Order: sequence, then C-alpha cells, then structure tokens
Amino acid sequence: MLLQIIDSINGIRQVLKTFKKSNFQIGFVPTMGALHDGHLSLIREARKENDVVAVSIFVNPLQFGENEDFHHYPRPFENDRLLLSKEKVDILFYPGKEEIYPETFSTSISIKKLENKLCGKSRPGHFSGVATIVLKLFNIVKPDVVYFGQKDFQQTVIIKKMVSDLNVDTKIKVLPIVRDKDGLALSSRNAYLNNDERKEALCLFKALTKAKIMIDSGVTISGEIVNEMKCTIKEYKLARVDYISIVDKNTLEDVEYAKSGDVIALAVKIRNTRLIDNLIIPSLLFILYTITLLLKDSI
Repeated sequence: MLLQIIDSINGIRQVLKTFKKSNFQIGFVPTMGALHDGHLSLIREARKENDVVAVSIFVNPLQFGENEDFHHYPRPFENDRLLLSKEKVDILFYPGKEEIYPETFSTSISIKKLENKLCGKSRPGHFSGVATIVLKLFNIVKPDVVYFGQKDFQQTVIIKKMVSDLNVDTKIKVLPIVRDKDGLALSSRNAYLNNDERKEALCLFKALTKAKIMIDSGVTISGEIVNEMKCTIKEYKLARVDYISIVDKNTLEDVEYAKSGDVIALAVKIRNTRLIDNLIIPSLLFILYTITLLLKDSI
C-alpha cells in the first residue's frame, strides 16, 4: 500500500473508518517531523505489531515557549516523506495549524503534579501543550497502540497519566532511547549543533555513565550522584546544566536514595540548544543477568 498523505481531520477519519470496519489494528506514531532513527525505531515496531501504521507530523505551537525555537524548528518534509514511504507507513497525517487549532479553539489539558517538574520548571506550559495535542490526535486517529520514545521520559509519564485519568481507549508503548555510536541520544534538535557543539553534547551521556558506575559500585545517595554528574558536565565549556534529578518513575518526585526503577533525568544547554536525556536505573537482577552473559561469552 502506498503512503497516503492526508491533511484534514475529516479525511483521515474517513480513511481509518474503512480499516476499523475490517477490524484492522491501528498503530500510531505522533511526531513533529525531522525524523531520525529514534522515530524510525518506533515506526518499525508499529509496523511489526499492527495491520495499519499511521504517523502524524505536526509542529505544535502550544508546546513552545515565547523565546523557544518554534519558527526555527526543522521541517524537512520531503525527506520525512521519503523515510515514511521506505518504512511502508500507510498513512501520514500532515495537518496545518488552522486545521488543528481553529480561531475558536480554547481548550487545554493540565496534568497537575506532573507538568511543573523537571523540564516543566523551565518550560512553563510546555506539557499542557503536549497533552492537548496528544489528546486531540488520539481523538482524531483513535489508535489501538501508540508508540513513544523513552528519551522524552516526562512526556511519557504525563501521557500515560492522561490516558488513565480520562479513560482513553488506547495502549501506550514506550521504547528504549536510540543513541548514536558515541552515546548521544538521537534528537531532532541535534541538527542545530555544529561540530564543536556536537562534541560537547556528549556530556549528557558521560554524566549518565558516571551515575551508572557510581550506582553499580554501591553509591545510592542521590545528592552525591547528582554532584558528580554536575562535575562531569562542568568539564565541558559550552555546557550549562538546566537540571539533574533522580526521581520516582511514576510521580517524578525527587528521591533521597536511588533504587531500581528510579529515573536519572537531566537537561543541558549546549550554547543555545537544549538537550535532554535519561537513564532508568536497572534492577540488580538485570545487572547480574548482564554479568552472567558477559562471563558466558568470555568462556
């Protein structure tokens, strides 16, 4: 089936209605475009697990602050279209701003206790904008399964909470972070980085690696781990820490002692580019299992 590009709400509803009548399972990947291998990993998983795969591209103005990069956000539509065709995506929903937010639009979604933590502290209103567009897309597409990446961890927690609280009939699936060979988490905003900034951006992964080494060696006091991560980032002259926190995976509340399942999250500005990354602390069983495999391979 060739990629169908649809720019209207009525249009995509009519097309999807046909598939739903045939009881086809619909997988959905919402994006803002500027697709990279992280997005493609979600699309490939959706392709394996569903009869129909829909992807949306919409740069959502509600999730950008006054001094953020909405007008400069990369929009390489032709390249995105080619990538989606190659991955055998069935439907691309590509609406304009007026289609999603007509002049009379006046509704927003607020996820209390979650949206003002971590990234929300320095990006007020961001997660309200995220929740609003995601709920609109869910209501338009009515997908069976929706795929998100772990890199936007806070976003996934907020969306899961919204889906639970509002009884949205869809399953949320979160897939692991996809990284470049040197460890940098893939992000559309990486395109903003010049060569020097790209090298400096490795500080996020280096700080997370430092944290993992400390935890593996038995250090669990969050303050000690965070301080060492900050010291690691200070070695990079172009980097400025927005936040580093170790939080509960469900409440996003800071924890005094790091344990299995908690999340180490950070945001760092490399000159004018703000990057985020995170690490979910693995269980001891996972660590022991990994060691067992390494020992087995060495025999």
